[in-house]
Amino acid sequence: MKKVLLFLGVLLIPMMATSQIAKFKSVFTLNFIRHIGWPEETKQGDFVIGVVKNRELADWMTKLSAGKKFGFQNVVIKEFRSPEEVVDCQVVYVSSNVNFAKHAATIVDKVNGKNTLIIGETEGATKNGAMFNFVVRDEKLKFEIHKANAAKFGLQISSKLEGMAAAINL
Repeated sequence: MKKVLLFLGVLLIPMMATSQIAKFKSVFTLNFIRHIGWPEETKQGDFVIGVVKNRELADWMTKLSAGKKFGFQNVVIKEFRSPEEVVDCQVVYVSSNVNFAKHAATIVDKVNGKNTLIIGETEGATKNGAMFNFVVRDEKLKFEIHKANAAKFGLQISSKLEGMAAAINL
């Protein structure tokens, strides 16, 4: 019996850690939107955050944003199974379950001409168009910012976020 409990404990620890990371990424993402200079045309209708290929993250964002508003807009979380499905979002969160480098052109093309914030979680995502990218440095969850990518989409990133970032690309 002790061996079974030990085995289950060893299996659950990584799952709890993964769940906590998803929760932290959700919290950060929901806070990022408050520190972005959004153009007026994005402030109508619902404020939609699309999550590509990560049900756990989408579930966390749904729980954490339930009943909340961004300005006068309801926060709505949409889950997409692939980058090709992405449509009508103010934020697109591309999980590490997607090869960002391979699908970057599709993602950028899907949101081109719109004021959409792209968030990734794979090495090099900011080099391929993401404005924010979650990374692990020294066993800590951190994020990178790419202000020029944001500017291309008409978005301004607050200097408040720069002080917390692991890397900033201008």
